[in-house]
Amino acid sequence: MDSAAPYLTAQTTASVPGQVIDLLLSIVHAAAWVITHWWLMALVAVALWAAGEAIVRRLAAKASAERMALELIPSRHFDPSLEEIFRRGVQLARASTSMPWWAPRRAKTVQIRMRADGSSPLTYRVEGPAGGERLLSITPFGPDVTVTRGRPLADKPRQHVVRAEFVLRGKPTAPLRDVPLDPDPLQPLIDAVSDLRAELGDLAEVRLDIQRAPKWSLRARRVQLMSDARRRERREAQRAARWVRQDATGVEDSLISHVQQLVSGKQGGGGRRLVMPPVPRRVDPAEALGKLADDDHLVRVQLLVACASNTAGRAEARLAQLQAALDVFGGGSRWAMRGFMLGPWRFGADRWPSRRGFERRWELGHCQPPKANWVRLDELVGLLKPPTVHCRLPLLAGDLPTFEHGDRSLLLQGIYRGPDGRRRLVATHAAETLFEVGVGKAGGGKTERALAQAIGWAHAGGGLMFVDPHRDSWPRALPFLAHDHLMQRIALIDLNAGGPNPQISSWNPIGMHQGQIAHEVVEATADAYASVLGWDDATAPRALTILTAALTVLVAVNEAACQAGRPKDQTTVFHVRSLLTDPVFRTAALTAIDGRIDEETRSWWTTVFPTLPTDAFAVVLNPIARLAANPVTRAFLGQGAGAYNIRAAMDSRMIVWVCPGGNGPTDRLVTALLARDLLRAVRSRRDTPEGQRVPFRPYFDELITLTGAAPETIASMFEDFRKYRVHVHGMTQLLARLPIPVRLSLVQNASTLASTAGSQSAVAPVTAEWGDRPSPDVVAALDRFEHYISLAVEGRRIGPVRITGPHLDEVFADYARPNRARGLVRAAQATAQAAPLNELTDRAENQLTRVSSFLTEHLSTAAPVRLKKAYK
Repeated sequence: MDSAAPYLTAQTTASVPGQVIDLLLSIVHAAAWVITHWWLMALVAVALWAAGEAIVRRLAAKASAERMALELIPSRHFDPSLEEIFRRGVQLARASTSMPWWAPRRAKTVQIRMRADGSSPLTYRVEGPAGGERLLSITPFGPDVTVTRGRPLADKPRQHVVRAEFVLRGKPTAPLRDVPLDPDPLQPLIDAVSDLRAELGDLAEVRLDIQRAPKWSLRARRVQLMSDARRRERREAQRAARWVRQDATGVEDSLISHVQQLVSGKQGGGGRRLVMPPVPRRVDPAEALGKLADDDHLVRVQLLVACASNTAGRAEARLAQLQAALDVFGGGSRWAMRGFMLGPWRFGADRWPSRRGFERRWELGHCQPPKANWVRLDELVGLLKPPTVHCRLPLLAGDLPTFEHGDRSLLLQGIYRGPDGRRRLVATHAAETLFEVGVGKAGGGKTERALAQAIGWAHAGGGLMFVDPHRDSWPRALPFLAHDHLMQRIALIDLNAGGPNPQISSWNPIGMHQGQIAHEVVEATADAYASVLGWDDATAPRALTILTAALTVLVAVNEAACQAGRPKDQTTVFHVRSLLTDPVFRTAALTAIDGRIDEETRSWWTTVFPTLPTDAFAVVLNPIARLAANPVTRAFLGQGAGAYNIRAAMDSRMIVWVCPGGNGPTDRLVTALLARDLLRAVRSRRDTPEGQRVPFRPYFDELITLTGAAPETIASMFEDFRKYRVHVHGMTQLLARLPIPVRLSLVQNASTLASTAGSQSAVAPVTAEWGDRPSPDVVAALDRFEHYISLAVEGRRIGPVRITGPHLDEVFADYARPNRARGLVRAAQATAQAAPLNELTDRAENQLTRVSSFLTEHLSTAAPVRLKKAYK
């Protein structure tokens, strides 16, 4: 047995190297096999990758099918703070993980969609997991943002589509620029899509996907960044050492160095100077990692853009505009289009092989961002909220309709110049333009704009009344109304009595031949006098009582005359004097109307009237005497059966031009009578079903003059007329000069509020209604015919926007018929039953005789009323 031991030991010792050699040979053979059959290994790897990718895509598609969409609609005064926006970003990041456990990472994302197609300035939507709907529905913005469930968007195919994906370029750890909130960071994007045209099929959409990245991905990115930083430091240290050695060698071999050696006698001794190379600087993680140093609020983002149009070149131009808009966010890093240029061609998301992946992510909402797209939430504050109050939104065709001649449903407002320089006539819906107010200095264009609106409304078949105390508007509008289909609808009530043989229409404020209600006529006339003269129950109770009692009797006489078939024998306001001072006429009138007035009124005439002193009538008779002294007002108001009938004009869509003729005391009284009669006539439309009331538009130029005569009446118009489908348009130079009741009613109920240039103090009350956006100094500097205007469209306030007032010679050039202007004047006077002034004056002077004759012939059979006036 001893002899065998050495043999076994040798055998074991010899087998160890053989085993090692065999192992090495096996490895070599395996490597050779792999090298020889590499394609098989590659095929297996590709198959495994393809199978895994197919499973991941299927799961991701299934998860994406359960996504929801929310649309965020900001209010006009939406002005969030940085903290509110940051909290919204935290919500978005948290909601991105509200997915089933099996959902792949690419499906765990929240997407912000900013879209414009020409119908709205910018639609702001948030799409994400269905499980995050409750979290995202309640925003930190509160009631300033309305969150609604978004409907699915279906786009029609466009002929030209361009796509782009943006990646962060520059220093990978540097943040984007800190963009302020004023002006709105979204302003460049909105400006880029402000000239979209829906009729050309234009479409632009920006999608920002936010995704919470896994910790391992962040760690891997940090390791990579630290390795890159250390590598850079080593390269810098090696470069610095190389330059130090070169500098030392250069110094020792220089002429100065050799001279020093000769002088010191140390030639060739001492050897070369010892050079210490610089040591690589320690890499600071905070400096090397930058915004990636902390885990808090760090997300990965994917930014996709698509533009489309049916017109060649517009989609490409739009993409270039959006790219320029995203440059605003550029700082240490910036958004750059992914891909590369090769001559005139760009290879990126629009070309193979990237296009298919782009479209898959676009359609399914998947997020597969580039590795460089790491950002902190505070870098995205400009994109995490809808447009704010600091954003200037364009006015699109969908926001404000385009005016079309002859369309009665539209009301012309002005000329809007779009961002692309195109000009279009804009309008509002006539049914919801209830009241309008125009403010501005004289000659600024407010009357021209009102005339253009009125002429457009008239040609569309609408009825209107234009009240102009100074008569300047009538000659201006005359050539544009001289059309056959309008001539029979136009009536001119002109009290200016110009020319050698003036033609005057007529009106009896207390006439009953037009079917008025007696007590309403009495109330309207008495209120008009009281408004102009400042009467009320505290200052002039007796004057009010006397005038009301006198009008009650005269209106009853007129009822009797109309029932007798003699409307031309009616009394007028000038017969108040005869009733109060002529016992014979008074007795005849009271006898003739026996049974037509109530017992209380008759008792007043029999018991109270005889006790009144003579001087009690002066305050009532003096205004009437001034009216009678003016031949124009005497002729206009002194006819028994006047032709003016504003209620009939409203119901038959007539065009009535009223020129009261000044702003003196007499003119103010006539204006007050007309205004109060208009208020009475409009309120009388309650006898007509609402659906059958014909729309009518009174235009009041120079409101300061008109409201000086009837402030409470004008205020009531702006408060009540909407109910009767009568819509008032008022113009004034100074809002502050209007009486307080009128000013408050105007501003409170104005559907349209416009201002031309003026002093800052004059336009300040208007801009204050707009929140001083624009400020008074901006409005004060407007050019002539330029307006800032706010409008009501479909229940929303639009503006204030800047428009150019329509000029008649430009907008209605095709309607001008100057050679037919005289014919229109004759037709308008004929419709108003105008007659020569001297003829009407003579008839007014003989009216008392006709009334007295009627009273004599139609005395009541009742016992005569004996009134004995007690004179003192």
